Amino acid sequence: MEIKRLSNTGVGISAIGLGAMPMSLSGRPTESEAIETIHRALKLGINLIDTADSYCLDESEKHHNERLICKALQQYDGDTSQVVTITKGGLMRPNGEWVPNGNPEHLRQTIQESFAALGGVKPIDLWLYHSPDPNYSIKESLTPVKEAVAAGLIKYVGVSNFSVNQIKQALEIVDIVAVENQYHLWHRNPEFDGILEYCEQEALTFLAWSPLGGVGGKRRSSNLDAVPILTELATAKGVSIYCILLAWLRAKSSVVVPVVGARKPASITDSASSVAVQLSDAEIKQIDNSVSSTSIARKGLNWVKRQLERIPLPR
Repeated sequence: MEIKRLSNTGVGISAIGLGAMPMSLSGRPTESEAIETIHRALKLGINLIDTADSYCLDESEKHHNERLICKALQQYDGDTSQVVTITKGGLMRPNGEWVPNGNPEHLRQTIQESFAALGGVKPIDLWLYHSPDPNYSIKESLTPVKEAVAAGLIKYVGVSNFSVNQIKQALEIVDIVAVENQYHLWHRNPEFDGILEYCEQEALTFLAWSPLGGVGGKRRSSNLDAVPILTELATAKGVSIYCILLAWLRAKSSVVVPVVGARKPASITDSASSVAVQLSDAEIKQIDNSVSSTSIARKGLNWVKRQLERIPLPR
């Protein structure tokens, strides 16, 4: 497994991360199968695991996914000292919905709960503010996060579903090492809204959620036939279409780390194999052009501006 650096921290992270969200939402696998999937990822060299306090069915089982990951790591028979767990706070799950909550008191409490859910032994490796809440300023919401770093509850901080301007505001409050936003072939906003360029300039790790274009951590299964170049390249290289999508995404920038959702060991095994896939500049351009009719660039600057004015969708 290729190892990259988490921003300028010196911490080594795998070139792709395991997105654990599907293991706690509707249609989730059994606990034993979920743990087997996490163990498979670790054996494949994936040491980056992405979770959140809100990865659960509803508020009645908050922190379900974090507790699952903690249990899986405790049961693993190998070395887990290099595992980097990402968790997030700032979204609520009333009746299964996704609702931003940037209330400082709520964030202060959920950080404590996440710390405990992940074992309560060491600081949270990387904590992300999950999504901006328009009811609170970024300074209000990140102040308790800064306090948590000082208290030893959090080691590194990042943000999710943020714009460039919001990242700049966050940096005035606390050091930021990572940004996690949606990015895949059918959603290329980071290429046009300045996020990817800003991350490159500031050496911030860009964690791409939903890299396979699905919903709820799932792989995209519809409309793939409409992009024949994916099938052609997958056949030529002897890999799955999903490996081609991940290889394309990683080739877009050295700061990009796809966070790939998985429910079964076979899924994360396939995703891990994508790290060995090499795409030429010509092949990357072919993929770029394959969905150009629906890309942001074709929709124009006004469309981009409208997207930036919207509250980012949570994951």
